[in-house]
Amino acid sequence: MIVEPKTATSKVLSVSQLCKVYGTTVAVDGISFEVGRNEIVGLLGPNGAGKTTTINMILGVLEPSSGSIRIEGIDIAKQRTQALSRTNFAAVYAPLPGNLTVYQNLRIFGLIYAVKKLSDRIEALLKQFDLEAFRNTKCGVLSSGEQTRVCLAKAMLNQPHLLLLDEPTASLDPATARDIRTKIREFTARDCGGVLWTSHNMYEVEEVCDRVLFLSHGKILLEGNPKTLPAEHGKTSLEELFITIAREPLALERV
Repeated sequence: MIVEPKTATSKVLSVSQLCKVYGTTVAVDGISFEVGRNEIVGLLGPNGAGKTTTINMILGVLEPSSGSIRIEGIDIAKQRTQALSRTNFAAVYAPLPGNLTVYQNLRIFGLIYAVKKLSDRIEALLKQFDLEAFRNTKCGVLSSGEQTRVCLAKAMLNQPHLLLLDEPTASLDPATARDIRTKIREFTARDCGGVLWTSHNMYEVEEVCDRVLFLSHGKILLEGNPKTLPAEHGKTSLEELFITIAREPLALERV
């Protein structure tokens, strides 16, 4: 179990007035939000809304044009290594090296994150994500679902306080996806971490997320409880609300 540092805030992630501009294109337009401890926040929106750009800025892969990102109160622009040591992620567009075995990948990333008792941690994750039979299999020959499970095991290696998940169950069959969702909810409830989760599966979002943020054209258009937010805007389901945001965002823009 992660021991919360005395200097930690009640929020694992605080984003303030975050912007990313490419020439004349504004990809992310002054968004502010937080992820609390033991909370799963859904970052939703159609393709091109700014979700992945936002995640890449939080990961330090992209430099913001303006604004700030703090992980447990640590400014990523000033103390990048310290902030990112508390973070990990998994995404469908970031597969692990295919020429390395499952065990080799976990060991290398464990060394990068300076995980203590690494061998024991790897064994626990292989069991947790049903990967024991694949320990010596090269990741490149695994099925998409098996590769996703390896990526999630990698994301849990350093017992992160902030877990970033970009479409984590996109390639999984329904039974495996349900199992993964259960594991991530257990992680969030058991430890002191929080999760930022993107998905186009609104059923999954409603089941997993405590709160959702809807992005449209780089701005946060709506936020709230995924179970009650649709009715607040005259919609019968989260999927109907998503479709409206994708097609007619101005009809829902906040005053």
